[in-house]
Amino acid sequence: SIGRLRAGYETAAYEVVETAGEFEIRDYPELVLASTNMGSSESNGSFMRLFGYISGSNQTQQKVSMTTPVFMQPTDGDSEGSMGFVVPKEVASAGAPAPSSAQVNLTKRQGGRFAVIRFSGRMNDAKRQEAEEKLRDWIKSKGLLAAALMEYAGYDPPFTPGPLRRNEVLIRLESPQPEAPTAGRK
Repeated sequence: SIGRLRAGYETAAYEVVETAGEFEIRDYPELVLASTNMGSSESNGSFMRLFGYISGSNQTQQKVSMTTPVFMQPTDGDSEGSMGFVVPKEVASAGAPAPSSAQVNLTKRQGGRFAVIRFSGRMNDAKRQEAEEKLRDWIKSKGLLAAALMEYAGYDPPFTPGPLRRNEVLIRLESPQPEAPTAGRK
């Protein structure tokens, strides 16, 4: 599907497979991310490194449009993780410019099927953990297999009021969605 717009920004495209209230199952294509490491207390520094990349701090001094969401992935077992901006589809297909900073990398986010929960408010560890637990319970109730790691996504500029913010927790599904039983016998 074509990327949607939110707050005037291109949003990474996905196909909705199923919706159930605050939950969705989505198929994502492969995405190119400009990503950087993120310490527990320096997400603002991570954001500014990535913002520098799209503002022209890259080897061709090319300005790259801001997109949504910003994907964040904690590393298993510690507080560090990564933050990534989605490179716009047209820029990615033409060949994204190489970052000037050694702290910014171009990475590929493998496409696939994800279970997602959406919620509003300011993102924090407690809200994220609560959303992840609800999402894992929902995945289990559907008989699907979830990956061990989750990622989370924010869609709005920092000045957006909490009730209007769109946040998501995403978990990759490791098994295909069960197919409906076919009528008759083999």
